[in-house]
Amino acid sequence: MSDSPELSGLLTAIRDCRACENFLPQGPRPVVQAGERARVLIISQAPGSKVHASGLPFDDDSGDRLRAWMGVDKSLFYDPDRIALMPCGFCYPGKSKGGDLPPRRECAPLWHRPLLAALPDIRLTLLVGQYAQKLYLPRGFAPNLTEAARHWREAPGGLVPLPHPAWRSRLWMGRNPWFEAEVLPDLRERIRQALLA
Repeated sequence: MSDSPELSGLLTAIRDCRACENFLPQGPRPVVQAGERARVLIISQAPGSKVHASGLPFDDDSGDRLRAWMGVDKSLFYDPDRIALMPCGFCYPGKSKGGDLPPRRECAPLWHRPLLAALPDIRLTLLVGQYAQKLYLPRGFAPNLTEAARHWREAPGGLVPLPHPAWRSRLWMGRNPWFEAEVLPDLRERIRQALLA
């Protein structure tokens, strides 16, 4: 069963977007995945350089780590009728001294609301990293990413705040063993329930 013409047209428009072309050192290549029957939504920060090269969301080490956290394999992860992927910035923003630049500010206001409206069956939303959490958690929910993840049970219905699964997350997990012991089992069960619903 194919997606509605509205969603297909929206995905084409996102992939053709050139709103911030002049600010992208490697040029635009918007990355998005969605099917109107998707039950789980991942809102992340922005594609990295490897994803920019391949055009496939989370096609890197951080994607391997995120899939392990979620307890899903690649075939499930890349099924748009099960899992949708909507970054805060759809294109690779380029490098800064400390890593990648922040997501471009143009993307979320342009595309998030219409894309969310086209995904009526979302049951669970993973907020991966600080940019997604700043956009979608209530103001004052937590002072930082660690505290947001620590209080995942208190997040508004259907939202799960997670750290970004970059290589640095291994160090973070070493300092915060409760994440692997408590959050990840709960996350996997929530994903299972959302996909079964």
